[in-house]
Amino acid sequence: MNAEATALEASIEVPNPPAEVWALISDIRRMSRWSPQVVKSFVKGGVSRKGAKFFNINRDGIKVWPTQAQVVDFEPDERLAFKVKENYTVWSLNLSPTASGGTLITQRRETPKGISSLSHKLTDRFFGGQENFNEVLQAGMEQTLERIKADLAS
Repeated sequence: MNAEATALEASIEVPNPPAEVWALISDIRRMSRWSPQVVKSFVKGGVSRKGAKFFNINRDGIKVWPTQAQVVDFEPDERLAFKVKENYTVWSLNLSPTASGGTLITQRRETPKGISSLSHKLTDRFFGGQENFNEVLQAGMEQTLERIKADLAS
């Protein structure tokens, strides 16, 4: 395990109330609709909830790789978080009500236990290193939030 890791975060404000945002984002299978990296998500049992396990197929250009994850936090109208088995990262979508009745959506990638050595090696070999990959992930988080906002507006 490598303790050297960077937390990433992006936020966007939407006019929709938290319950409306939650109704959209709480189904993990929809992540491929918003994330530029997720091609498909398969939730074991088909239901997003705390403890649910799921499998993602991810893609960056011609590179395709699977990940396994488990939902570690599922608080309606507040927070959805999952831990990725292969690299130990925790991804979350956090909802905070705004004074205007809307919602601040914050996506985070945290590394409370660092990033696995295997993940570091693969990132160095296939993605140009951790710093470069973090830049790609940060841009992807911003794109994800923009796409969620667009879905909420339609």
